[in-house]
Amino acid sequence: MLSRITTLFLMFAILSANFTQLYVFAGFNLNQKFIASTLCENRDKPWMHCNGKCYLAKKIKQAEEKERSEERQTQKSLFQEVFFATSAPIQFHNQLLQIIATPYHFAVQPVQPGVIFQPPRV
Repeated sequence: MLSRITTLFLMFAILSANFTQLYVFAGFNLNQKFIASTLCENRDKPWMHCNGKCYLAKKIKQAEEKERSEERQTQKSLFQEVFFATSAPIQFHNQLLQIIATPYHFAVQPVQPGVIFQPPRV
């Protein structure tokens, strides 16, 4: 029973993140009179017939920018650094992958495994 409730909650949370513009629009429709009378930028100009649409446009723009910034944060977290030494040229066919040349100097040359390894004496 608890796992079913947890599953439904997680599914609702994941799906609700995709409907932010719908929530903004629904909130506007439910509170349109209040928004038009108090929050609208053009409430002093009734001949414009704005009725809070300026406020709606501003909130939708804020929601879109928030989604874009979250997407950028997600892409930043996917950034991975890899070091490898090779003389062959590497080409990626995906725009997300790119090579950033950074100077790296070996401080200590790697030791050959045969020099360290000594078999036990019988």
